[in-house]
Amino acid sequence: MAEDLKQQILSYVETHNTMTLGTCQGEAPWAATVFYASDSFRLYFFSAPDSRHCQNLAANPRVAVTIQEDYHDWREIKGIQLEGKVVAVDSLLEKGKAMVVYARKYPQVMKIFTDPSSGVFYQAFLKVKFYCVVPERIFYIDNKQGFGKRQELIVSE
Repeated sequence: MAEDLKQQILSYVETHNTMTLGTCQGEAPWAATVFYASDSFRLYFFSAPDSRHCQNLAANPRVAVTIQEDYHDWREIKGIQLEGKVVAVDSLLEKGKAMVVYARKYPQVMKIFTDPSSGVFYQAFLKVKFYCVVPERIFYIDNKQGFGKRQELIVSE
């Protein structure tokens, strides 16, 4: 059962592109949608360190994440909810890994961002940092398996 659940989660994560990242600083929650690329259960994204969600992460690395489509029929709802923490990708080795994972999923995006002739995109890329969501608990929702069907996977490193 656990192996089947892992495969369902990994398949879903790999075939989607955006996640909603829930952060909090003090009493002020915030949600931001970002592109991500995955390596197993780890979700890499890049963002400007001065963005509201990254400022929140600097104060509190705990996050909630959702990955889902916009369904018109509630019987079709499927998606991911998870909780965990975000770590800044700082070491050269981890940055290289993050870029490889990201470039594998979005080769055209990485070409634009790393090409000085792309102007504003290249300049923007110089200002961003890579981050990694490290999940601790993942919930897989699939209403096709039953209304409100939600299975939990504890992720241990």
